[in-house]
Amino acid sequence: QVQLVESGGGLVQAGGSLRLSCAASGGTFKTYAMGWFRQAPGKEREFAASISWNGRGTYYADSVKGRFTISRDNAKNTLYLQMSSLKPEDTAVYYCAADVNFGTNWNPSPSGYHYWGQGTQVTVSS
Repeated sequence: QVQLVESGGGLVQAGGSLRLSCAASGGTFKTYAMGWFRQAPGKEREFAASISWNGRGTYYADSVKGRFTISRDNAKNTLYLQMSSLKPEDTAVYYCAADVNFGTNWNPSPSGYHYWGQGTQVTVSS
């Protein structure tokens, strides 16, 4: 069983930055593709970014490309999302997710991921 725990969310002004972390345990983190998703109130969960098992491949939604950076530290079993130039429309609960079947996952559908964290709230004020 894989456990994922996000942290780092909070309230920030538009144009500011935040770094989210996702600590993994109970599995072999270094072999998993990982992703960040977000869900705003009243909306479906949407893809933000994903990263390959070794960190060499990344993929971003158009809405965050150039502002967000996904990374991982396999020695620490931790996934990160550096968010810059934040906008009010980035307000959402952010979730990390693990694909335990494949080391790369460029499919933005949440259905391709098997384990999820509980989420961390990010609120961007205008």
